[in-house]
Amino acid sequence: MKAMILAAGLGTRLRPLTLNTPKALMPVGNVPIIDRIIEYLKTYGISELVVNAHHHHEQIVEHLNGGRPFGINIDVRVESNILGTGGGIKNTEDFWDNAPFIVINGDILTNINLRMAYEAHERSGSLATLILHDQPPFNQIKIDDQRSITHIAGENLANRLAFTGIHIIDPKLMAHIPENVFSNIIHCYRELIREGTPPKACISKGHEWRDIGTIESYVLANKGALKGESFLCSPGCRIDSSVVLKDWAIIGNKTVLEQGVEVCRSIIWEKVKVKKGVKVIDSIVTAFKYVEHDLIDGIL
Repeated sequence: MKAMILAAGLGTRLRPLTLNTPKALMPVGNVPIIDRIIEYLKTYGISELVVNAHHHHEQIVEHLNGGRPFGINIDVRVESNILGTGGGIKNTEDFWDNAPFIVINGDILTNINLRMAYEAHERSGSLATLILHDQPPFNQIKIDDQRSITHIAGENLANRLAFTGIHIIDPKLMAHIPENVFSNIIHCYRELIREGTPPKACISKGHEWRDIGTIESYVLANKGALKGESFLCSPGCRIDSSVVLKDWAIIGNKTVLEQGVEVCRSIIWEKVKVKKGVKVIDSIVTAFKYVEHDLIDGIL
């Protein structure tokens, strides 16, 4: 089975975290987001994967390394100009065979049952099946009794459902997406609705799901990665015995916390050095930084 991860976005809402790092490589619990998505896809039998990339694409290409670190084949399609979700999918047209494939946004973490959704798509005979759930304030999609999607709004509305960012697509859908131009796949779905061949909905309940689109949601995702523990320290970090960790904290690989450092409710990425006696409180420190002064409610 094949799948695509959409990872070409600029991560604008996550700045300054994404200034030097693509969103897909931001760590959640010391593991890059894209690594978590790949492992999730692999549990459902995905053996070939394509990823689109634009912002700091060279980092993504190097990290994925053709899929060798993950034991599957991974192709990266670099977009010199961002093509959007529709254009990005169209740009991978030659990657697919005749079987339906899965597309997932590169900034969500979930345990949704993909097998259930894939089987529902095969039964439906539709060009696309969107996995939906009840998730205010993102409830924009209206469906009928046959689970056909009848309207996609641009705002949260009553009696609607939200798109999870996961769809199952038939390769025939490619004929409905314009080539070599920016396009949004949602516009394509709206066209299908107008033409009388609407996408179908697969409704998921009782799952975990998080969209890492803002700094607030990024922090919550990291707290979730603690899985009830207070602290997560990479085996590769060096922490002086006098360091004080309070409330909760995540410390990345090869990070050094010198004597008397205090870290509280904070996320520190890899290869950071925190100087003797410095306090890091309610903050995020990105990779390769040297923290010389107290950092409170900040991002470095």
